[in-house]
Amino acid sequence: MGVHIPVLLDEVLECFSPQAGGKFLDCTFGGGGHTRALLERDDSIKVVALDRDPQAQERASGMLSEFSGRLSFVDMNFGALEGLEDSEFDGILFDLGVSSFQLDERERGFSFREDAPLDMRMDPRSGLAAADWLESVEPEEIVNAVRNFGEEKNWRSIVRVILEARGSGKLKTTAGLVSLIEDVTPERVKRMSKNHPATRSFQGIRIAVNEELAAISNALPIAFDKLKTGGVVCVISFHSLEDRIVKRQFRRLAGLPVDASDSTPMQLREKKAEMFSRRPVLAGEMEQSLNPRSRSAKMRALKKL
Repeated sequence: MGVHIPVLLDEVLECFSPQAGGKFLDCTFGGGGHTRALLERDDSIKVVALDRDPQAQERASGMLSEFSGRLSFVDMNFGALEGLEDSEFDGILFDLGVSSFQLDERERGFSFREDAPLDMRMDPRSGLAAADWLESVEPEEIVNAVRNFGEEKNWRSIVRVILEARGSGKLKTTAGLVSLIEDVTPERVKRMSKNHPATRSFQGIRIAVNEELAAISNALPIAFDKLKTGGVVCVISFHSLEDRIVKRQFRRLAGLPVDASDSTPMQLREKKAEMFSRRPVLAGEMEQSLNPRSRSAKMRALKKL
């Protein structure tokens, strides 16, 4: 298993500017890299960390004793953030997508590089495994996952072979799904693409199985309400659809048009926040070379007025 490297760590700390007595919410504990960096800034800083992955709770156990009284861990999907009673945070962080730990554990079924049961659930205790999801949902949901969430150009052929494979046992494993996708990917696409032909479909199915876009849409307004005045929310995304949701919600809170088609008159806009920048922050060349996962990372930050 690779060493966990938190993405855009310096940039997150710069936005939060953690001060003595600060209180922060890490909505995606993962490997705890961002949480640790905050706690190490000052021995009076407190962090509440959430994660829906039961294995994240195991990883947190050592830090809970190391930072006794300053770190609390809540077994929770941030999509249900309204259920967290705590509020008045100085900073709230979302580091979206799948963690390196989840990708590295073969049996979780997130990666197409090794054969494993096709699961993909961030919380294996609830919902349908990807194999069962592909076998049982309406065809339109698979179209939505592969075409819209995966942004896969060859979606028609891929959806067709998935539907044809129902009941055959071919959808039970990652290798089975990869083989189906490879069989309908044109040779010229395989030759010309930098990415494996299953990359986009796996991503789209994972997003659908975990209801990831709905979770971030629901959580952002609640997170904003849980900030102190002057508090900052930082979101790191790895997918254009996630970033679009964040960008639109941040622009609305900052009293700006959410997109080119937004014709709301200025007097009806309410400015509740200030964006740190109009453009997302990207990882520098050094970070990208040390941590390939950071190449697709985009961070947006917003300060509550």
